[in-house]
Amino acid sequence: MSTAGAGSLGELAIVAAIKGKARELGFDLVGITRAEGSSYREYFRGWLDSGQAGAMGYLAKRFEERTDPRVYLPGAASVICLGMNYFVPLERVEGNRGRIARYALGRDYHELMAAKLHALADWLREIEPKAETRCSVDTAPVMEKELAARAGIGWMGKNTCVINEKIGSWIFLGEVLTTLALPADEAAVDRCGSCRRCIDACPTQAITEPYQLDARKCISYLTIEHREPIEPELAAKMGDWIYGCDICQDVCPWNRDPPAAIDPALQPRWSGGALDLAEVAGWTDSDYQRELRGSAMKRAKLPMLKRNVEIASRQK
Repeated sequence: MSTAGAGSLGELAIVAAIKGKARELGFDLVGITRAEGSSYREYFRGWLDSGQAGAMGYLAKRFEERTDPRVYLPGAASVICLGMNYFVPLERVEGNRGRIARYALGRDYHELMAAKLHALADWLREIEPKAETRCSVDTAPVMEKELAARAGIGWMGKNTCVINEKIGSWIFLGEVLTTLALPADEAAVDRCGSCRRCIDACPTQAITEPYQLDARKCISYLTIEHREPIEPELAAKMGDWIYGCDICQDVCPWNRDPPAAIDPALQPRWSGGALDLAEVAGWTDSDYQRELRGSAMKRAKLPMLKRNVEIASRQK
């Protein structure tokens, strides 16, 4: 498959048009990088082999696609990386409540991002008919954090989140892979310095070293991906989190004063970003379906949520 060049508009003009269109669609950040194999390939293979992915066996599948966008989209030449700010300020609500990670408080970001990504891809093919595209959010086999860092969206922090100096790490990531050859942006520069607040703040010591995460210890993994009973030693450190965890982001200096998301779809559906523990403990399947309709929280099935609620209730 031949690589399409940015011929009809010229390279600089089409890049400016892409970035303008991306912002028009509601993306806060946009950058471009070359479609090349991952520099983390061997590290990722070792991380998987060591078992640190826990029950997330799907990460080992489609390994070649995951580590090289040219396998995911044959003929890919460029990756347009997009970021959307999802930060919403929260007022802590007292009482017997369980906290939810900010990313899951509004509408399911997969649906929100996918619609915008496909709109951008459709537009790109209209102005460059020879270009082929493929979109991805985090359910696709794409190394989105590495690509975002290479595209200048932000650097990969010591907590393994992508951090932008203006938005912080409250960023949904998505990509449009294309056979269109586009000039690449400069990669982001790591600005974590000597800071280790995220490492020190993690109650389960999931950040084993700077830039290295053992998912099996991460509260987000435990509350969302881990289907089995949680080891008592880890459960005792989970606090009142019932879905996800924001601790390593909350303590990050780059998240000290982030701008608030303006998209109405990202506004929290639950006051204070928390749910009443007693109510969730009594949910039926119908309650679960009704309360979490259109929410990313449906990633955790009702028995898992009730397990998490039971753990949080013991620590109140």
